[in-house]
Amino acid sequence: MATKAEMLDAVAQSAGVTKADAEKTLGAFFDHVTAEAKKGEKVAWPGFGSFSTTQRSARTGRNPQTGAPVQIKASTAMKFSASSTLKEALNGKKKK
Repeated sequence: MATKAEMLDAVAQSAGVTKADAEKTLGAFFDHVTAEAKKGEKVAWPGFGSFSTTQRSARTGRNPQTGAPVQIKASTAMKFSASSTLKEALNGKKKK
């Protein structure tokens, strides 16, 4: 797993920019994804994937220590769907 600092170093070096510029750019990207997700919008990056939200309904869970039922509130979760291009890159397949 790469830490934030390691990721910033790698991005800065790959893009030929300073670490501060890489941090500002990545921060702006994540801020944009968060803002769009709050509005219920999907954010897609062709060749990589898309970020969207999904609704989790309220449900009853269990306390793992006592086994007692616990009410879990409804919530919004973030979802990432990898593009077919990314899946192919990860699995070593080439397009025909």
